[in-house]
Amino acid sequence: MLFCGLKLTHDGSVALIEDNKLIFSYEVEKFNNNKRYSEIPDLDFVEEALNLHGYTSADVDRFVIDGWAGLKESRVDTRSHGQELSLSVAPYREVSLSADALQAYSGSGLVIGEKSFDYTSYMHATTHIASTYCASPYAVNKEPSYALVYDGGMYPRFYYFDPANERLENLGPLFMYIGNIYSLFSLHFEPFLRGGQGPRVDDLSVAGKVMAYIAKGRVRSELLEQFELTYARHFSPSMEFNWTFSQEIKRYVDEHHIPHADALASFHQYLEQLLVTSLEASVTKHGRKTKNFCFIGGCSLNIKWNSAIRESGLFDDVFVSPFTNDTGSAIGAACCEMIHQTGHPHLNWSVYSGPMVIQNNPAEGWESRACTVSQLAELLHATDEPVVVLNDRAELGPRALGNRSILAAAVRPDMKDRLNAIKQREDYRPVSPICIEEHAPAIFSPGTRDPYMLFDHMLRDEWVERIPAIRHLDGTARLQTVSREDNPLIYDLLHAYEKLSGIPVLCNTSANLLGSGFFPDVRSATEWNGTRYVWCNETLYEKQ
Repeated sequence: MLFCGLKLTHDGSVALIEDNKLIFSYEVEKFNNNKRYSEIPDLDFVEEALNLHGYTSADVDRFVIDGWAGLKESRVDTRSHGQELSLSVAPYREVSLSADALQAYSGSGLVIGEKSFDYTSYMHATTHIASTYCASPYAVNKEPSYALVYDGGMYPRFYYFDPANERLENLGPLFMYIGNIYSLFSLHFEPFLRGGQGPRVDDLSVAGKVMAYIAKGRVRSELLEQFELTYARHFSPSMEFNWTFSQEIKRYVDEHHIPHADALASFHQYLEQLLVTSLEASVTKHGRKTKNFCFIGGCSLNIKWNSAIRESGLFDDVFVSPFTNDTGSAIGAACCEMIHQTGHPHLNWSVYSGPMVIQNNPAEGWESRACTVSQLAELLHATDEPVVVLNDRAELGPRALGNRSILAAAVRPDMKDRLNAIKQREDYRPVSPICIEEHAPAIFSPGTRDPYMLFDHMLRDEWVERIPAIRHLDGTARLQTVSREDNPLIYDLLHAYEKLSGIPVLCNTSANLLGSGFFPDVRSATEWNGTRYVWCNETLYEKQ
């Protein structure tokens, strides 16, 4: 059967599953240098995505739409053939603990091309759970798992999923801070400060910057106490609480002349501790039903929180998918229907299931020549020049994992500053290491397998001077490990580079225009003009 999942709102995407295999997941931002978080502009995009793989909308057995804002019912406005269209979809989440989180909602009037289709819709919280659980190793044998969904528009919602009995049990919220308070709070403090009504409006790009910036601050015990007091005095179950809480803390910080970096670092630590202690309390309360754990939603892109949960010892295994935020919602919607129709939750998938790179002509002023992977390693070693590497299909989710990356030698401390300048990023932003998996434990702590760049690692002392460019201000690194099975080309490149340098690590940062998705083709990477070299399919393009 063919299940086609649709995420029509921000982080718009189309995903196709055939039986239990993910054929593709196409995020709008990964085409034509579209802006990050773009919605699907027109349902023609769905037909075009299907056509790229030899399918048409008529081949699809069931279209499935991700739910959205609203508790009893919701509507999503879109366009089809340029005409406005309003579709009824599932709500954002359940209205009570006893509500059926797996409930399917039916709709009609999904116009794609010249045809109108019936469709199914599932709650947004549920599609999040399905996207990550079905991609997890637990799904293979229908193992039960805890699932924590912590997204921008919801409290941290804790579930127990038992697929063998088709039961998704809502265990309730862990605490009452909505996910986007992390970024909304930060907008009250430098360097993210916004005056007027600005801090009331979330900015999806801020959370990742805050996670980096907190390395400049220190955690203050008096602030941890003040967070608790302010919550107790002012909590209300409304979005306005984010504003009130942040304003009260801002007043306290300014009155006591506390550096803003300390306020941000303290709030990060406060939420991290709250996550771990609340998880422990809930797991204990409900009887430790499983040692498997999935962390899901935009908040699980916070590698420091992920690591704190993993290091807590509450679970034997912690799984976070590379499309844990709303980039995975179309996949999750299709997975919900896959479970409903087939009874099996396991998804066969690859993180490299985005659009294929387009090897078109470069911009004027660029020349090309043949260049093997070994020769690319020689170039990186000999020149210390960063290279845009475009390979095969794009990554799913927000992290570049070698196929749409800027790679560079990590041996010079100024390479981080250079890459940040090239990308027009703040100087405190880290650059990630990409490392041969079997060497990672000797270089990083813990250095365990981390193919999707989703956990924190410490750079070991003996490597600090050897690869300074990938070390963050606090001594950590957002590591990506690579095995041959993960990405043969990048694995071979790292091995070739290691033979020359003795170092199995390179710098890795995403290849994209500021505020846009990954480069889709050679033309846009060379028009950008940010690096001297662009490599694609064993062809090296050099700026003259």
